[in-house]
Amino acid sequence: QEKSSRLSAALFGEACEISHDQLYELLKFAALGKCHNATQPSWCHIYHQSHLAGVVVIVVHEMSQLHFYKFYLQFKHLRRVFRHRFTLTPSSDFLASLCGDRANLPPQSTAQGLTTTSSKHVPRSSDLECDPIIQKYGEKKQGLTSYTLTLEEQKKNCYPIKGSPECKGYMYTECDQQRTDSSPLFGLDCEMCLTAKGNEVTRVSLVDAQGQCLLNELVKPESTVVNYRTRFSGITKQMLLPVKTRLSDIQTRLKKILPHDAVLVGHSLNSDLQALEMIHPSVIDTSLLFARNEGRRFKLKFLAKAVLGKEIQCEQKLGHDPAEDARAALELAQFFIEQGPAKVAELNLEMLLTAEKLAEVSQNKAALQPQGLSVQKQLNDPPRLSRPCFLDCLQVTGQKPLLLGRQDLDSSGLHQSNLSSSNKQILQRALEDVPLSTFSIIQFSLDPEYTASHPLAELCGKVRSKLSDMLTIYAGPFEESFCLKSVEKEFGKCGPIQSLTVVTETHQPYVCIQYQVLEAAQLAVESLNGAEIAGSCIKVQRPITAAMLDCDVLIKELELDVENEGVIYVAGLKKSLTETNLQEEFSQLKDLETLFLPKDHQSGQHRNCCFLKFQKPQSAADALEHINGWTVKGSKLRSRKALAAGHLWRWIWLMNHSNGRQGRDVLHQKMKQLPDSEQDLRKKVKKLDHHIKKLYRSLQNNTLCIVLFPGVN
Repeated sequence: QEKSSRLSAALFGEACEISHDQLYELLKFAALGKCHNATQPSWCHIYHQSHLAGVVVIVVHEMSQLHFYKFYLQFKHLRRVFRHRFTLTPSSDFLASLCGDRANLPPQSTAQGLTTTSSKHVPRSSDLECDPIIQKYGEKKQGLTSYTLTLEEQKKNCYPIKGSPECKGYMYTECDQQRTDSSPLFGLDCEMCLTAKGNEVTRVSLVDAQGQCLLNELVKPESTVVNYRTRFSGITKQMLLPVKTRLSDIQTRLKKILPHDAVLVGHSLNSDLQALEMIHPSVIDTSLLFARNEGRRFKLKFLAKAVLGKEIQCEQKLGHDPAEDARAALELAQFFIEQGPAKVAELNLEMLLTAEKLAEVSQNKAALQPQGLSVQKQLNDPPRLSRPCFLDCLQVTGQKPLLLGRQDLDSSGLHQSNLSSSNKQILQRALEDVPLSTFSIIQFSLDPEYTASHPLAELCGKVRSKLSDMLTIYAGPFEESFCLKSVEKEFGKCGPIQSLTVVTETHQPYVCIQYQVLEAAQLAVESLNGAEIAGSCIKVQRPITAAMLDCDVLIKELELDVENEGVIYVAGLKKSLTETNLQEEFSQLKDLETLFLPKDHQSGQHRNCCFLKFQKPQSAADALEHINGWTVKGSKLRSRKALAAGHLWRWIWLMNHSNGRQGRDVLHQKMKQLPDSEQDLRKKVKKLDHHIKKLYRSLQNNTLCIVLFPGVN
């Protein structure tokens, strides 16, 4: 948020619409960064990605942009905190399109069949040639020095480097002796907790080549502990109370234990060395050694089971055992060196992992779905293009992605065993678990009965009706023989008019004017009410309906919306004026950042209004005073604060070009029939907004938080 002005997203119009691929780009780079082959998003730029503490995606299940504006007043916190909003293009399977395909195998390839064949199948030599392990190391056996990371590889994978400005104050192990294929291997693993400083070591384990534990020590963090991460670290507050050992003590002991030609082995060892604030020149990283395509990595738990036949990090245990993990990483490296790349490639690790995942998904779906439903879904759903699974890519961070929600979260095999039955329970779990993960998807949802009893068409009609009423004003009374052209000319100075009709059902004629933008209608109410037009002193007002009773409150909240901060609306422009003319006219305004001249969708000509965005809200307020009554090329200008955010423009245009009045009376009758459920629903949305507020406030600084309204399709 500190660098929100640097987000290179367009302020107005259709450029505010993004695709799922663009969202995918943003999330992937935010979570993985340059170190893991991710690239900057094509449509925006993230500065200092390495400083991001994490990524949190909040999915509001089966709610859409329609719901956001239907319950705009209830989403009080959401609209005040989140500065950037974009219309997301529709997707048939939202979570799947966000995360990529988790299994791209044909329906007949069952988990059981894969498990059986994978254990017997030996890849052909042509298959081996394409294996990333063979492509990286070749087929021949080599000594351990062939598998240590080069300096470039260490830099690319965020290892602490001697002489690097980021590693100022780090301790160097001084193990500078030439490495040979007989140099000793040492397995290293650490457990960390979250403190005010960031990740700090709480336990360190070092094992030698025979698997003997040389060091297994608890460490007291220097800063205040924010989260002990007990579920993963196994560390509790009570365990650390009597501990006197500090990081400097561990650094000294490690430096003393390691011989000058030592080779350290670990799984994603960069994070351990960063937490230890130590630099070591020779390392083997098993997460990179067992290479995969697309920069993805196998988890240590999977490799230990698939390669060594060992179960580690068991669910029954409280947290991970660093000595066990250090030993597993060491044995994996020894296996690779002794057997050689060809033998490792023949294990078919990729197929084994796919079989394991499919087995998990199959078990979860069987437990959740009625018999036959899964098969039917496969038959009905169109095939999707395969793409590397986003959640698989996240393994690069060394963290297991967190997925919290109701059973509906299982739409693309993303099901987790930690299902919750209410938003409150989901929130409680999220408050505990989000700080432990670098990437989290948290799904909240309204009562399922709501979506069943409120069809999308009905909701769309209500929102369209409300927007239509807000764009409409009634002016009058006029004399019987009044000049309609002079009325149109005067009201046209407030902004572009969509339609103008004379109301004759009244004692004296009135005029109904529907504008193309919200600001124009509001400007007409504010500046022309009580004015003398076409020889009559008139009253200007909006339609009086039940839905419009809170219009003044809504207008005020729209003015305060963060997206409209520092933005003003200017009307009364001559259509002959070009953007260059306006840039020259407004150049004297202080801190002017952007000028937007909206065009008519049909004619392509610009409208008689524009929007100005200023770098500071105060500059926008000063400009308002300066512009009102200002004459440009013989045209008197009128201005006010902006009301409609950029992504509303297309909406309003679509609404103006569809039959917004059709079925309005029926809809109003339905609203009257359901006052209790409407009121109850507003309360639920308000509570949902409160949950998002609570979760947002619990996040660490420098966390990227995105809220998604995926809709139902």
